[in-house]
Amino acid sequence: MSPSSTMCRVTRHSPRVLCASLALALFGLAAPAGAQVVISQVYGGGGNANASYSHDFVELRNLGTTAVNLGGWSLKYAAAGGTGAWSNAITLSGSIAPNSFFLVQLASQNPAVGAPLPVAADFSGGINMGGAGGKIVLLSDNAALSGVCPVSASVVDFVGFGAANCSEGDNPTPALSSTTAALRVNNGCTDTNNNGADFTAAAPNPRNSTSTVAACGTGGGGEDPPPDDVLARHIYEIQGSGNTSPLLGQKVATTGVVTLRTNNGFFIQALTGDGNPATSDGLLVFIGSTSYPAVAVGNLVKVTGTVAEFSTGAANTTMSAARTVTQIGTVTGVELLGTGQTITPTVVALPETVDGDLERYEGMLVTLTGPFTIGQNFFQGRYGQLTLAYGGRIQTPTQVHRPGPLAQALSDANNRRRIILDDGTSLQNPNPTPYLGGGNLPRAGDVVTGSITGVLDYGLATNNNPGPGDDKIHPTVPPSFAVANPRTAAPAAVGGNVKAAAFNVLNYFTTFTNGNTASGMTGQGCTLGASTAAGNCRGANNLAEFQRQQAKIVLALAAIDADVIGLMEIQNNGNVAAQNLVDALNAHVGSSAYATTALPAAGTGTDAIRVAMIYKPARLAPAGLPLSDTDPVNNRPTLAQTFAAPNGEKFSVLVNHLKSKGSCPAAGDADAAGNTDAGDGQGCYNALRVQQAERLRTFVAQVQAASGSNDVLLVGDFNAYAQEDPIFALTGSGYVDQVQRFDANGYTYVFDGAAGRLDHAIATASLSARVSGAAVWHINADELSLSDYNLEFKAPNTNCGGLCPPDPYTVSPYRSSDHDPVIVGINLYKTITAAPTSTVVTGTAGDDIIQSGAGRRTLTGGGGKDQFVFTSGFAGGATITDFQPGADTISLRVLLQSLGITSANPIATQHLRCAVSGANAVISVDPDGSGPAAARAMVMLQGQNCSVLSPANFVF
Repeated sequence: MSPSSTMCRVTRHSPRVLCASLALALFGLAAPAGAQVVISQVYGGGGNANASYSHDFVELRNLGTTAVNLGGWSLKYAAAGGTGAWSNAITLSGSIAPNSFFLVQLASQNPAVGAPLPVAADFSGGINMGGAGGKIVLLSDNAALSGVCPVSASVVDFVGFGAANCSEGDNPTPALSSTTAALRVNNGCTDTNNNGADFTAAAPNPRNSTSTVAACGTGGGGEDPPPDDVLARHIYEIQGSGNTSPLLGQKVATTGVVTLRTNNGFFIQALTGDGNPATSDGLLVFIGSTSYPAVAVGNLVKVTGTVAEFSTGAANTTMSAARTVTQIGTVTGVELLGTGQTITPTVVALPETVDGDLERYEGMLVTLTGPFTIGQNFFQGRYGQLTLAYGGRIQTPTQVHRPGPLAQALSDANNRRRIILDDGTSLQNPNPTPYLGGGNLPRAGDVVTGSITGVLDYGLATNNNPGPGDDKIHPTVPPSFAVANPRTAAPAAVGGNVKAAAFNVLNYFTTFTNGNTASGMTGQGCTLGASTAAGNCRGANNLAEFQRQQAKIVLALAAIDADVIGLMEIQNNGNVAAQNLVDALNAHVGSSAYATTALPAAGTGTDAIRVAMIYKPARLAPAGLPLSDTDPVNNRPTLAQTFAAPNGEKFSVLVNHLKSKGSCPAAGDADAAGNTDAGDGQGCYNALRVQQAERLRTFVAQVQAASGSNDVLLVGDFNAYAQEDPIFALTGSGYVDQVQRFDANGYTYVFDGAAGRLDHAIATASLSARVSGAAVWHINADELSLSDYNLEFKAPNTNCGGLCPPDPYTVSPYRSSDHDPVIVGINLYKTITAAPTSTVVTGTAGDDIIQSGAGRRTLTGGGGKDQFVFTSGFAGGATITDFQPGADTISLRVLLQSLGITSANPIATQHLRCAVSGANAVISVDPDGSGPAAARAMVMLQGQNCSVLSPANFVF
């Protein structure tokens, strides 16, 4: 054989050198007495293509109990097939402490390729080793060497690696690469004089004199490098390019920098990745309650454990199985390799091109560029999570589009824009509540200022398991927030002279879950079907919670200040709960402003909750008895009441609470057909809700016939978004969605981070013509759920793994429920038109619109708030006998326009003037304002002076 293929084996501990073709001279060890220094690691790929590090290195370990002075020692290198002089050499200096490492940085193929060594070298020299194979020897002097093997009495240790033609023992180490090094097993402790047995190829793991290491034989040396059944792998190899690891179930050892600690684990990231965008360079390490001192942000560590896929939800769900989180579990060791390391965050822009794109960054430190809007804070108190959306708030798809392709496309767009801001722990009810600032801010609709930097993760996006999951980011830099959705003290004005509202009050029960009642009784229960038990109660657990609940709802109702209010989720105990709420409301407003409607003769159903109605007797009077629709299709019978205003005008209000979307039937259940979740965004029981909506049309016709008025307003919680089938069953039949009409983006509920409207105000066509406005008052859906009336999981309780977080409850309307109330304005005026020959027109005791006509007339409004209308044919000469400033108005819009007067404020432009005539004010119109033309007297207001000339008293 040729000299280059000659294979020798060297043994240091017996005075023999065995060679297949050469007889070598005897040599022995010359290490200082009491010390034993070995080569513990060799890396020759520095600066090569795809190199982990920019420089070659050799790592030494002192296995002894005394320090060793390396002054005058040398390292000498020969190529894998070398047979001549070992001239590639450096002379060492320094010392190596007992049970310590000593790192020698060598040359580089290209210093621009690969990361710098993660720890400082103890010595540097110019040897340029082979990346795959070679021979390196440690000498206690600088003796000259020549030949295939290092033959000298001063040899301290020798390693042949890869295809080396000489090695210690029978075989060299495995072949190396730009991403693997030869590491002496058992943390550098094992030395059996056989390179093939003593070394393994693994990710390079340079350690220096400051690296922490346990003495051999103490149990601390068995973690690095891994034993024979442990694979040394890079993080990106563990992650792989798919959703699950190609190394699932295998024992591995890998290195990375700690980027984030959690309550039960930590994340690591490779100093240098593989440059493949399909593979993540970060990884979760799950350690449970075990503590490892080496785990601190910025530390470079080596982790040994088993590759696992963590299912974020129930194991039998398709969603959970499709998107697991790759992790190392069953951890057997975490070794400190270095400190003070930093990882530069990878900049990632949303939205994702395809939903699930973020999986490639799983476990990595990233910076997500904004803007971000908070879509939901429901889990902020319980899990420390805020649901965010890139580029503005997201809407429930079936709120915007009919179920089908457009809704599905919006759902996909929502998924690609949404991410959860988590708090870096799996703790429930964390104290303090993450991201909560003064004033219980931020609210949903507020924004994150700037970008977000943190570690990407994946987990449940709901408190239901099984339930949907979503990408999460655990911030490593505290995010900041800004108000973009400020609270309002009252609903927006809706106009009209009658206000109607709908409010789901979230289980207002006067019987509590502890069996007590608001009136002081004990041992009571709530009725559900044929059962009466405290377990059927759904609201407050006790009197203290009830008083907190009541206080919030009362403030909300008082601020709404509607003339009639439909209520959902009132305890079904006759009128006890409804009357209790009315009593509290009246006590707050200081009068007997409100009353409950009577109970309908047909009953209120057998559910634990019912719908109810309260109204202002001074503003509206019941016209006939209330009706309820107890058709079996209804879970909770619709409640109807016709009202008459003081002017005699009538309209009917129907309060509804359709079947919820949850608690889906099983496939074999009798009601399964059409009621299982079809995956179209409408949830469960869609067919039943459609039937209930169709039944509602029949009931409306019955109410119209009984009342003699076609004006009907349907309000309530329909448990269907604006474009879903149950609502379309109404709007497609001539009914008009009033919130959609006045605010197409109006929402009353937030679910899975999306805003939509479950609560509606839908009018018959005749009443729709009289609706002046509709609005949603956002006091609940956007608010922190932790600020509600409940007392559990709030301080001073200690059932949160310690003291629970501070109670953010305030006596305010905000978070009085989980649904926002809907308010509608109605022009329920009596229109009185003067007969052509009449000289006197008198209104009603209520609110009237009196149209004067062209002649000279005496007009009397009567009671209420009246509007006196003068049109283009009017030439003057009218007298109003009872005009009340601030209540009544005079409409001159059409008249002024006929004269070419288009000023927004004709009083300011002197087109409208006032003069006093005796005890009366005379309103005149001047066609040219301050010009020469004379003003014409139009209307005399008896008993008034010219202070009446104010824009507030006119309609222009």
